[in-house]
Amino acid sequence: MHTNAKQIARRWFLQECGVGLGAMALGQLLAASENPLAPKKPPYAPKAKSVIFLFMAGAPSHLELFDYKPQLAKFDGTLPPADLLKGYRAAFINPNSKLLGPRFKFAKYGQNGAELSELIPHFAKIVDDVAIVKSMVTDAFNHAPGQLLMNTGTQQFGRPSMGAWVTYGLGSESRDLPAFVVSSSGKKGPSGGDSCWGSGFLPTVYQGVQFRGTGDPVLYLSNPRGVDDELQRDSLDAIRSMNQARLEATGDPEIATRINSFEMAFRMQSSAPELMDLSKEPKRILEMYGAEPGKPSFANNCLLARRLVERGVRFVQLFHESWDQHSALVKDITTNCHDTDKPCAALVEDLKQRGMLKGTLVLWGGEFGRTPMVQGGSDGRDHHPNAFTMWMAGGGIKPGVVLGESDELGFNVVRDKVHVHDLHATILHLLGFDHTRLTYRFQGRDFRLTDVEGRVVKGLLA
Repeated sequence: MHTNAKQIARRWFLQECGVGLGAMALGQLLAASENPLAPKKPPYAPKAKSVIFLFMAGAPSHLELFDYKPQLAKFDGTLPPADLLKGYRAAFINPNSKLLGPRFKFAKYGQNGAELSELIPHFAKIVDDVAIVKSMVTDAFNHAPGQLLMNTGTQQFGRPSMGAWVTYGLGSESRDLPAFVVSSSGKKGPSGGDSCWGSGFLPTVYQGVQFRGTGDPVLYLSNPRGVDDELQRDSLDAIRSMNQARLEATGDPEIATRINSFEMAFRMQSSAPELMDLSKEPKRILEMYGAEPGKPSFANNCLLARRLVERGVRFVQLFHESWDQHSALVKDITTNCHDTDKPCAALVEDLKQRGMLKGTLVLWGGEFGRTPMVQGGSDGRDHHPNAFTMWMAGGGIKPGVVLGESDELGFNVVRDKVHVHDLHATILHLLGFDHTRLTYRFQGRDFRLTDVEGRVVKGLLA
């Protein structure tokens, strides 16, 4: 049968058969596809309506920042207890490497007396506004699998990222900007690559859109020479008409994605330059973040994150690579903290001052922690999945909480263990979802961010 005849026959069948049910289903599909990112109401009353994930790719050392261990300092230079290492699999080092005490001074801050490193003095000022989780665990001990697990719920490529799941479930409140925006700073991008913000088997309209620090925030956003707004609008209208006809014939959601992408790019030609122009921010705000307009930095990205959620963007993820200090620990972690501590604290403070922190969930952390044992002579630590620290603020999180505890050497979690799946379940709960019911059918079964695991960490809820 000729292709057009096939299409007509299919449409005729849907419209005329099944007592109109086919036509109703097709109509709903086409109506939804007009704007697949239209705002959606979650099943339960949400505490958060947007997320900012400050992802410290490469894995920060919890032992130098949040998890002070006097016993580790006491036994610096000695071998770890043999029974501690039973069944332990290290990434690179011999597990029998000597213990390395914390390299920096700690002091107590806030109403709960949280012990914090001298490396993060700005974070110390907002500690009563955040919840620190000192009992994180993961299943991965190398970067790409660890980053994929933290961002997609699995160590394998091809699954939707957390940001994609959130935008699939909630849509976006912004018509002129992407629902899910990603920025990267530091020495390089994340080891997990684009899959950390990909859509996997979800329609590609839900994947993250990477913004650059210089020039057009998105490649090819500006019109080429000789193309004015009128010519571009006429071209888009003609392309949209053809795409719409094809969508009506096939119902392919990727065609809806294509239509949405073209229209979004057109609107972003006016919205993006205004968004990226940090020079219009008050001087005190720029100084608070340490942001410098026109000079790419993590500080600029943090300020842009606030501006994005202010404009209705649903999920913002900032990657800062690399915290992978196998050697030169003291020098490199000092540099990392210098670049990130002030803007992270400023973001929380700025959101709070604007009344936005209540509805914005801010999350900070990497893919795993670092070993209590030394690597790189006397100045480095290996990958460590058994215990690490993350922090959260706003969006229904109980402020001033220090949850969980690792053992006296910072090796294993001994109280209130929080797995990555539990973190994801809690984030979805705060956004108004039961994590077991936010699903997508693919290859014959229902998938979800938490797979078949995960529990809501009630100790973090306000």
